[in-house]
Amino acid sequence: MKETKQSFEEKIKKTLYFNLPQNQQDFIRKRAYENRFSFQELKQIVDIAIDLNMWQESSLIDIWPYGKNRKQLLKELKQRYEEIKNSPKSYEKFDIDKEKTHKIRFARIDKKLGFGMCPVASEKTRCCNLWTLDMVESCGYDCSYCSIQSFYNEDTVTFNTNLKEKLLSLKLDPDEIYHIGTGQSSDSLMWGNRGGVLEALFEFARKNPNVILELKTKSDNVGYLLQNGVPKNIIVTWSLNPQTIIEKEERLTASLKERIDAAKKLHDKGVIVGFHFHPMIYYKNWKEEYKEIFDILLENFDPQRVALVSLGTLTFIKPVIKKLRLRSFRSKILQMPLVDAAGKLSYPKEIKKEMFGFAYDSLRKWHGKVFFYLCMEEHSLWREIFGREYPTNESFELDMKQSYLAKIRQSADAKKK
Repeated sequence: MKETKQSFEEKIKKTLYFNLPQNQQDFIRKRAYENRFSFQELKQIVDIAIDLNMWQESSLIDIWPYGKNRKQLLKELKQRYEEIKNSPKSYEKFDIDKEKTHKIRFARIDKKLGFGMCPVASEKTRCCNLWTLDMVESCGYDCSYCSIQSFYNEDTVTFNTNLKEKLLSLKLDPDEIYHIGTGQSSDSLMWGNRGGVLEALFEFARKNPNVILELKTKSDNVGYLLQNGVPKNIIVTWSLNPQTIIEKEERLTASLKERIDAAKKLHDKGVIVGFHFHPMIYYKNWKEEYKEIFDILLENFDPQRVALVSLGTLTFIKPVIKKLRLRSFRSKILQMPLVDAAGKLSYPKEIKKEMFGFAYDSLRKWHGKVFFYLCMEEHSLWREIFGREYPTNESFELDMKQSYLAKIRQSADAKKK
């Protein structure tokens, strides 16, 4: 028994065992002695317990198969877990634990400006070859699914210094059209003009008319844009989800109404806007709640001032899943069927087809007027959703840029009249 106990203690240190409530720790310890689980088996059991707690579903103790031999026990435990994981999740009685929301601090650093191709670009999925500017690193919001947490210290938001000088010294090819986004390393607008971020971006956009600069946000912080002339080659885009998802999975962000109201203010001022339904999330009542958003957009926005609608969904890399479990906070984001998707983990293709097809059909009044695309999704989905596809990322990139430029020119012409 002493040898078994030592073995258990060594194994358990490499899992998230100590993130569990004491009664579940005691339960796993007792079952481990009874069944002599291997390290991998213990890790799977602990991960199941962590997930069930995060989802506020039945606990490990509730679904444990008693009276089984070790092999059958593990098989039935995984089956019961998968049934909960793969069923459409409900947020009806789900409450977040606000005390586990990130508490951030700020830092300033003088370093080379991060400028390069989108870090998730891949030939395995159809990508637009977006360039990214890392004006700020890490995000003050606390969205459960966010991949930024796997790249930066999520508790520290870092502002680069001397942004204007660094931006204006960037060497761009004057004969190339650049599509550049600032929303990949942090939210583009939540900080306003803190650190001179927006002032620097405005001057950069004016100096480089061959740049399409996209500011992507989940905020309603548009005060600086309303008070200052927005360069014509800046488009402002909002990531949208139903209020259910915003409340439960997008902590600290602006509400759905606040985001749409902010977009409408800029739209009415003549600024080109856009909308990202990325990630779309599959849960009970998802159709009804997404449809409400689509109807609001159709009613309130002129498609001639809307550059884009992007569709995409949850896509995880293993380090993000590991960090989610490490935090052990309440979130249902991992309560979903996960299958391989171009080397990452995402919904099965049939669920994606259902969600994207519903979104595209719901916005059919904008077909041919707004540029629709799939973000980081496999090539075959394009034809099934849109009835068209691109042979290469470069052809996708070119079509997108031409569409955006046409909207920018049209908007500039309208302002002159």
